[in-house]
Amino acid sequence: MPNSPRVPGSSVDSLVQQATDNQVCRITLNRPEALNAITPDQRDRIIQLLADASADPGVRAVVLTGAGRGFCAGADLRGGSATAGERVPGEVARTIRLGAQRLIAAVLDCEKPVIAAVNGTAAGLGAHLAFACDLVLAAESAKFIEVFVRRGLVPDGGGAYLLPRLIGPQRAKELMFFGDALTAPDAERLGLVNRVVPEGELAKAAREWAERLATGPTRALALTKQLVNASLDTDRTTAFAAEAAAQEINMTTEDAREGVASFVERRSAEYKGR
Repeated sequence: MPNSPRVPGSSVDSLVQQATDNQVCRITLNRPEALNAITPDQRDRIIQLLADASADPGVRAVVLTGAGRGFCAGADLRGGSATAGERVPGEVARTIRLGAQRLIAAVLDCEKPVIAAVNGTAAGLGAHLAFACDLVLAAESAKFIEVFVRRGLVPDGGGAYLLPRLIGPQRAKELMFFGDALTAPDAERLGLVNRVVPEGELAKAAREWAERLATGPTRALALTKQLVNASLDTDRTTAFAAEAAAQEINMTTEDAREGVASFVERRSAEYKGR
């Protein structure tokens, strides 16, 4: 939870790498020696990259992954040695609200599909970062750990919001109460992971899924993401009204017109993301 210092001798651009190819933005956490534990500077960089991806018509899908043998070990806690008694009232809540929660919200609110390519351990905030993504691919060696209870902490980064919605309250409590490592196959069985792939095939699988999404109707995907995410927090009447509004908005796009035309003309659609 506490803020940690800047990593000496490293720029945030090198610690969070970004590259765009074939309309796919790839964001890579690059602190392999720390299992990609996230510093505040890295967190803010990821948030900005996701916002940029949302606004950039040249980006139509995002892949989030880690370098080395870890996906993300959570928040970097090295800078925090103050005890609870030394804190200013409201400091912890403010840190969480403006830090971990803002990062998870950036993934949930990104207007492009976000794929997590989990290449190794995803612990604490790192696990929640993966679970917030729209699709999750995991290498066979990946593990997911609700590590907070091991440190005497309450889960943050939206964990108590995300997990019950993904796997139900009882399963969520089991993971959070015990803090046991969850293997990739078990995570897939519970519904936290879409696919488990062999170690050497993760990057290829993520690239194939992302490039497939990047050729799809981008605005329709964005609206679909919004509808599905919002449906978990709303009643049927509100959900149905949002669905109708989304259809109204989407029918003004070039891709919607292309989709209908391609059906009528019995050909494959060619979506432009507009």
